[in-house]
Amino acid sequence: MKDVTHRFEVTLAQGKAEITAAQRLRYSVFVEELGASGPMVEHANQLECDRFDPHATHFLLHDRCRAADDQIVGVYRVMTAQDVRATGQYYCEDEYDLDPLKKNGGKLLELGRSCLHRDYRGGAGLMYLWSAIAKFVQAHDIETLFGVASFHGVDVDALSAPLSLLHAQHLAPAHLRVTAKPTGAQPMALIEPEKIDRIAARRDTPALIKAYLRLGGVVGDGAFIDRDFNTTDICLILPTSAVKNMPRHFEAGSPRNV
Repeated sequence: MKDVTHRFEVTLAQGKAEITAAQRLRYSVFVEELGASGPMVEHANQLECDRFDPHATHFLLHDRCRAADDQIVGVYRVMTAQDVRATGQYYCEDEYDLDPLKKNGGKLLELGRSCLHRDYRGGAGLMYLWSAIAKFVQAHDIETLFGVASFHGVDVDALSAPLSLLHAQHLAPAHLRVTAKPTGAQPMALIEPEKIDRIAARRDTPALIKAYLRLGGVVGDGAFIDRDFNTTDICLILPTSAVKNMPRHFEAGSPRNV
């Protein structure tokens, strides 16, 4: 009988096979559930991949109580400045002008491509991943974390309340305020602050975005419409003060809710 008290473990992907497993989970979530597409999606092999994968660091959440060949139930991809030397850019530079971060953000870590198997959402899975990332941040002296997070769909009218509330309450300070690139830029201040239905706005904000905000995250100026992925993206930034406090949100081996 398996020991369920230590069923979850987070590791870094080692080799092509584990990266492929992460890409397969991403395909299940991003493509099959959310309708994403793109030039490097491999439908025949059921892989959601891109040119950044071979050079990035992949965090894998394992459920050790599952079958040996089906244990990866969560993934997170991160990129350091060293990784960018191989790719020429951060992933989200296709959507956002990152010059303010590069000039003022210190040592950067990009977060992205995060997802959980549908059976593990709303539980401790995300917290285990965040706990592992917090240790990585400490070990590498990271000063600022950032990355795009997504609302499902590209109907901006349906997203007007949460986007407007993010802009009104969580806009990044000017020295870190990245801006959406014109190719897909969408203003976020769609409703006057005093007219925002704040209850509805918070309800319609994805859990991952709310988790970033509770850690002290702020948002860039403007959303970005990604029609390939059928998402409306925002750029979230965890500035130095939030990063320094990040490990306090987690107990070693026992993630808390944030």
